[in-house]
Amino acid sequence: MLTAQEAIERLKKGNQRFVNGETQHLKLLSHQQRAEMAESQEPFAIVLGCSDSRVPAEMVFDQGLGDLFVIRVAGNIVAPSQVGSVEFAAESFGCPVVIVLGHTHCGAIHSTIEALTNPATPPSANLMSIVNRVRPSVEILMQTELKDDLNKLSKHAVRSNVFASVNQLRHGSAVLENLIAQGKLLVVGAEYSLETGEVTFFDF
Repeated sequence: MLTAQEAIERLKKGNQRFVNGETQHLKLLSHQQRAEMAESQEPFAIVLGCSDSRVPAEMVFDQGLGDLFVIRVAGNIVAPSQVGSVEFAAESFGCPVVIVLGHTHCGAIHSTIEALTNPATPPSANLMSIVNRVRPSVEILMQTELKDDLNKLSKHAVRSNVFASVNQLRHGSAVLENLIAQGKLLVVGAEYSLETGEVTFFDF
């Protein structure tokens, strides 16, 4: 099993291959390989990312089938089901690292800004469940000069939301807190650029 540092380096190298157009894993598995993988899985990292169709973690990090345990939800938010999924992967497979992966031009961020600036026309109740989890990361920024520049506000809100999700995973689960305290798990934040394909790691 890789250490957290080694796992992150593997992800960084994979992302660099993706950026350079030198991906190694965009190939089909044979029937035998698929059959063998049906018996077990050994992912080396957990990725909590956004559902955005432009940010598939396996492609972004140039990893193969079975390499990553990926949890995708709009706005890369942390709710009980996401925490449980991370706990499952961390305990079951010994994954040493969790990457919370946000991205530029995130629709969940835009929806939250829209809901806060136009409270008279709220989104559906289901969408509001996502907006309400993103809201704290946006509200605090709307109390600054960023409120006058929606592009800058959105950019900063993406990162603020990633930090919030990282903090929730680090401190919102006894299981994860215990693994972190034992040095068995590292939770870090990152941002994917839709423009360049590059992933920037914030906490490592």
